[in-house]
Amino acid sequence: MKPSPVLEWVNAGLLGAATIVLSLIAQPPSPVHPERLAHNARHALPVYAKRTLDFGAEAASADVRRLGDWVASRADNRGLPFVLIDKPRAHVFAFDAAGRLLGSAPALLGAARGDDSVPGIGERPIADIKPSERITPAGRFIGRPGHNANGEDIVWVDYDAAVSMHRVRTTNPRERRAQRLASPGVDDNRISYGCINLPPAFYDGVISPMFSRGRAMVYLVPDRRTLAEVFGMPDPRPAAPTTQLAQAAVR
Repeated sequence: MKPSPVLEWVNAGLLGAATIVLSLIAQPPSPVHPERLAHNARHALPVYAKRTLDFGAEAASADVRRLGDWVASRADNRGLPFVLIDKPRAHVFAFDAAGRLLGSAPALLGAARGDDSVPGIGERPIADIKPSERITPAGRFIGRPGHNANGEDIVWVDYDAAVSMHRVRTTNPRERRAQRLASPGVDDNRISYGCINLPPAFYDGVISPMFSRGRAMVYLVPDRRTLAEVFGMPDPRPAAPTTQLAQAAVR
């Protein structure tokens, strides 16, 4: 007996589906293009692991410890060595790519307190920079080895703003920069035009070898702004109750 048109349609559909399944099984999976792999890696959700950076026996402020833990936990240093600069306390801490402390030292910083470089300041002659503009900026920078106009090796922190790390400059005896570095307090460590001046032994023994292999990350704790404002870190302070916020709004 001749099959009905409906049965022929069903049989044809089943045969077509079976053919598609067999063809998929017989064919090897298509290779993923390297660019697609890179795209997926860039857009993958980051995996964070809580870490506490070890400062050893070095005294470190709560802010620089919080910043260090944040860098280590997020692997924000991108597998590079990194430097933490505590501006309020004029102190520098250097770490290798794995977060091991390499050394620390006092530093001389910009004479003016603030956290943002004046726009275009890197293009201006030093003689034209006002005292209020001599700021060491806060934030996260990719430091690179380089040389200044005199051929001296330095580390560029913010090239556009002409901010670098280098050995302490003692060409002007009246500034007493070496004595400022050696003094126990921090009030006299604000003297430069914005660059980070370091003890020669620390620069030659720790900083220079770090950057001899290329780049490293540099993080500077702010003077006035918060770590949350500068780095986007969570603010550890508890939120004010709603009633307090309402009372503050009417004062």
